[in-house]
Amino acid sequence: MKRRTHMKAENVLKLRDLLTGNTIEVNIYAHDWKDAIRKSGQLLLGIDAVKPEYIDAMIRFCEENQAYIVLAPGIALPHARPEDGVKKMCLSLITLERPVNFGHPQNDPVDIVIALGAIDHSSHINALSQLAELLMEEENIEAIRSAKTKTEILELFQRNSKKNLPRGA
Repeated sequence: MKRRTHMKAENVLKLRDLLTGNTIEVNIYAHDWKDAIRKSGQLLLGIDAVKPEYIDAMIRFCEENQAYIVLAPGIALPHARPEDGVKKMCLSLITLERPVNFGHPQNDPVDIVIALGAIDHSSHINALSQLAELLMEEENIEAIRSAKTKTEILELFQRNSKKNLPRGA
């Protein structure tokens, strides 16, 4: 029987590896939810992690699954399928100057948009579990919302990567 080998390095990317100065923007104006997705997707395009058509695929996916995309009050996680144009595992985070409605009955309006590009159905799990751990604390969500610079958000991730995350994460 063949044993599974250790996961590739790319399969154990950490949140701090994915959310960087190039993939975070604060206080962005978006006139609606589609614009918010485009702007978060542009950050992924800017680091050459996705193809341009991936942004359109995220919008289509959201049109079909709006309740699924807005995962908590004020927080949306747009994404699409790996084959829709993901080149490498990626995340971006933007905070919005003014919240926009995504069409979710309880969790609208959204002011934090975290775009995800996954290369398969499992390699993003580690980073997303770290993100979920961080977002479980209301004080962290408020720190992201109130951040005036991307450096403040990066420092929040750095502090939390050391204290609240599982060993080896």
